Amino acid sequence: MHNRRVYALCLRMVGNTAEAEDLTQEAFLQLFRKIATFRGESAFSTWLHRLSVNVVLMRLRKKTLAETSLEETAEPDEEGGGPRKDIGGPDLRLSGSVDRVNLERAVEQLPPGYRSIFVLHDVQGYEHNEIAAIMHCSIGNSKSQLHKARMRLRQLLQETERARAREQRQAAKTEGER
Repeated sequence: MHNRRVYALCLRMVGNTAEAEDLTQEAFLQLFRKIATFRGESAFSTWLHRLSVNVVLMRLRKKTLAETSLEETAEPDEEGGGPRKDIGGPDLRLSGSVDRVNLERAVEQLPPGYRSIFVLHDVQGYEHNEIAAIMHCSIGNSKSQLHKARMRLRQLLQETERARAREQRQAAKTEGER
């Protein structure tokens, strides 16, 4: 019943589907172990949300970033004879961040009704019947608004991508004129 919501939370926090699946499973294992500690002072979904956030935060704390010295990146690998690493090359970790920023900006541009239903369904993992109860609308209206929100998001993201491509072409043209 709560699987989609927990998965959506984990995915938002780590940005990696495989890791989000692992964390979702870990959250439910923790739930199984700690269900006796649930006192009922809050809604079960609130307690589960907090438990899931804690599971993700604990995993993130355990992760350590690999350190690389500047000498290692600037000079060829003497032992393995491998090529040197390019400094200033595209950082693929950041490209996901840029996409996420563009998506967040596009979501903010949605009309309030579209945005609410999109966030409830696709971000927080609510089902259409739950959204209908929350928003005081019909299930069909929820489905229709979600479809329209997704179509508008697609349009906004394509516009952003076209603008970025134009900027890159203009920058290349300017660079070529120098």
